Amino acid sequence: MILKSRNVTAGLLLALSPIALTTALAAQDAPVAETTAEAPAAAWAFEQSDVPVDPGYTFGQLDNGMRYIIRRNATPEGTALVRMRIDSGSLEESDSERGLSHYLEHMAFNGSAAIPEGEMIKLLEREGLAFGADTNASTGFDSITYMLNLPRNEPALLDTALMLMRETASELTIAQDAVERERGVILAERRDRAGFQQRNYDDNAAFLAPGARYAERLPIGTIEVLEGASAAQIRALYERTYTPANTVLVVVGDYPVEAVEAAIRARFAGWTPAPAPTEPETGPIDITRKGLTDIHLDPALSESVTISRFAPWQDLPDTIANRREGRLRGIGYAIINRRLARLARGGDAPFRGARYGSGNLFEDARITSLSVSSADGEWNKGVLAAVREVNQALTHGFTQAEVDEQLANIRTALENAVKGAETRGHNVFVGAAINLVDDERVPTTPDWQLAEFEQLASELTPAAIWQALLADAAPLEEPLIRFTGRTAPEGGEAALREAFALGMALPIAPPEDNGPLAFAYDDFGTPGTIVSDTTEPRLGLRMIRFANGVRLTLKPTTIREDRIAFTLAVDGGDLMNTPDDPLRVALTDSLALGGLGRHSQDDLSSVLAGRSVGFGLSSATDAFATSGNTTKRDLALQMQVLAALITDPGYRPEGEERFRKGIDNYFETLDSTPGRALGTAIGGILSDDDPRFTLQPKEAFLALDYAGLRAAIGDRLANGAIELALAGDFDETEAIAAVAATLGALPMREAEFVPREEARTRSFTAQRGQYTLTHKGEADQALLQWVWPTTDDSDLGETLRLGLLARVVRLALTEKLREELGQAYSPSAGASNSRHYRDYGTFSLAVSVDVAQVEATRQAVEEMLAELRDTPPSADVIERARRPLLEEYDNALKDLGGWINLAGRAQSNPERLDRWFAAPDLIRAMTPEDLQAAAARWLEQGAAVEIAVVPAETVATE
Repeated sequence: MILKSRNVTAGLLLALSPIALTTALAAQDAPVAETTAEAPAAAWAFEQSDVPVDPGYTFGQLDNGMRYIIRRNATPEGTALVRMRIDSGSLEESDSERGLSHYLEHMAFNGSAAIPEGEMIKLLEREGLAFGADTNASTGFDSITYMLNLPRNEPALLDTALMLMRETASELTIAQDAVERERGVILAERRDRAGFQQRNYDDNAAFLAPGARYAERLPIGTIEVLEGASAAQIRALYERTYTPANTVLVVVGDYPVEAVEAAIRARFAGWTPAPAPTEPETGPIDITRKGLTDIHLDPALSESVTISRFAPWQDLPDTIANRREGRLRGIGYAIINRRLARLARGGDAPFRGARYGSGNLFEDARITSLSVSSADGEWNKGVLAAVREVNQALTHGFTQAEVDEQLANIRTALENAVKGAETRGHNVFVGAAINLVDDERVPTTPDWQLAEFEQLASELTPAAIWQALLADAAPLEEPLIRFTGRTAPEGGEAALREAFALGMALPIAPPEDNGPLAFAYDDFGTPGTIVSDTTEPRLGLRMIRFANGVRLTLKPTTIREDRIAFTLAVDGGDLMNTPDDPLRVALTDSLALGGLGRHSQDDLSSVLAGRSVGFGLSSATDAFATSGNTTKRDLALQMQVLAALITDPGYRPEGEERFRKGIDNYFETLDSTPGRALGTAIGGILSDDDPRFTLQPKEAFLALDYAGLRAAIGDRLANGAIELALAGDFDETEAIAAVAATLGALPMREAEFVPREEARTRSFTAQRGQYTLTHKGEADQALLQWVWPTTDDSDLGETLRLGLLARVVRLALTEKLREELGQAYSPSAGASNSRHYRDYGTFSLAVSVDVAQVEATRQAVEEMLAELRDTPPSADVIERARRPLLEEYDNALKDLGGWINLAGRAQSNPERLDRWFAAPDLIRAMTPEDLQAAAARWLEQGAAVEIAVVPAETVATE
């Protein structure tokens, strides 16, 4: 019986860090393993494992070989997720097919036997599924996955979803004219993904595994194949790979299992059986490859060194014994990475970050890697420190305190999973189902996972963990060393290898066991008393004010068992910046790097180990804010942490140092892509260089320090108004007591948030028309953006109209630029009406195009806008824009995120609640004429700031 190969794991992500970190490839699946299945006897991994499968799943297989996984789940209530996974991806392609798996994914939305070309997305939009958010697909190395997120659990909607999946499975028309129309979109997507990250990946793969098949099978494909692809080629791949034996359907949601199973059988039982393709090659990878060095330079790449060694692939099926061994070595790797993190957080840190780990590279190799990220010019110091730290750990092992910290974190995560098991979200179950298919990882219950951990706990000793790690990690002898950065390392390849050798020769010693630390903040004075306690009747929000002025809003709900969301706001924020001091509060987001007065940030990682608490503060527009999630057991501690952060921030110099280490890299990449170049300049363009909204010089950021931050925000932290909201599964009496003993016990606070009316002015430039910016990215990439001034959000109706208009414009842009002209992959539009700046708002649209298509795109956009100003959009277009928005409202309060967003600032901004209730009816009442009028009023021809971002070399040659 042939089972699927193991997934690509942490070692690959370390060795191929560009693909792990890139945003350019974000829409493609991370590399996953190749697949082989045999029809009709495809097997589930749990059939050959002693790991007990979660009985909440229903697994099935049709006579034609197609498999399915079903799970009933009601979080969020009345919704469902549908996934169809084809177990072949880009690795399956021949040399003449490179990129056609992804091309085929696009063709799935371009017509089938029952759905005319261009109608599938429209059909789903009418049902309330927004393209991209709820309707999507992705192509990876070994699979193509189609995704539908159903906003309602109506049987008819499930039937529609399964009908569309069935059409995709075997009924696509793949007409030649449709292939031609989609070609421009595919090429646009490939163009948009190209850049320094792609080049870094290519170089890395060629260095690690020259000639390996996986390195030449990125899902996006090659220009030559994409430009010449025919319908016949795509159909041949379709018929070879889209077979029942090669397909798994997953449905998780609020439907009866029996009904889903019957619907699947009704739709898919008639699919003609056909065998799955044979398993493709992924290598070859020469595991004896060693002692080589690579230097890859690019102006946009930050400095890093990766040190790696190969070892034979390990075939480790999912068994209890292998899970236990994996737990042991996993803790060992975690301890080493904890030590590396401590170095990065300390004073005179030798590197920005470092990571050590091992994993399988497909079924061809095992790889162990140490990756070190440093500030420019500091690679040598970073390599010496990281290599020494890893060598010391591998030579001398671990302490009991280090093990206890990891065990506390693991145990808490497992206990939290048990307590919240009955209200896990759909994505948890879908992820486990896909992991079963992808990686042969048996889905288990939280109860079993916790019991298995506790049974193993006595064996999780420092010695056992050390030995398990040594048995797993490939020794870094004569390693492969790869450098990336903007400037070549002084001394070149020889210096890199010498640094590694010197790091291995540095003196090492057994670690010291300093024992556990205790949180030093548990007494904030006499608990506060309540002076006001009311309940908002429509939503059940309990609104409390303590005698010291602190506001607390409570929303008890069990939609997520044992989970509590919180949000805290302290008066202040970006409104405190001034034209004379535009970076006055900029360092607030890095305040947590300085820890607390009695604990460094690194100490807090140990002190709070095994506790579900968050620690951090950021600057919002009108407040200093933090948010996160905790549990009933840790709610009191979370309140202590928040109170300590407000009353005793550490302002340690290592926090300043870590902040500064990222500044050079940030400024070196300001024009590395069209998007970065636009983001760098647009604030100044729109505000006529108002310093508050314009990027300041690098020297201004380097001059920031905690002394200046303390002077700026110290008074606000000590005296500013405080508003806290809690939403989730808590006892109200206990929650009130926890807040009373912490925030409620603080000295008297100001009663209200300071309005700062003088700071609420923000102008929009009178200089309209075209602007040209340049970037240093790919020579064919251009970005166009139009921005119109609108107004603030004081008029709810106008705010909602502009929001709906943006969705209509997005549909029109997609129809015009993507479907009709094939010029763009993902055009966007959005409206932003400010809650903070008087009379200020923007409406914008943006599109990435080939630099040769700039003028044609401008003309197409202007034609689209003129039509929108002159003619009301059709009722169908409005419904396709409106229905997903209304579904978002209907489902917003089915999870904690919606509740905490509503409860946060509900006392200082009570009108938000009225607006919440009023919005759906206002949206439903909007007519085509309303949107035409809004377009005519706000999107006047010539009234926009139009920015074109083009390659620097294009401007230089003009």
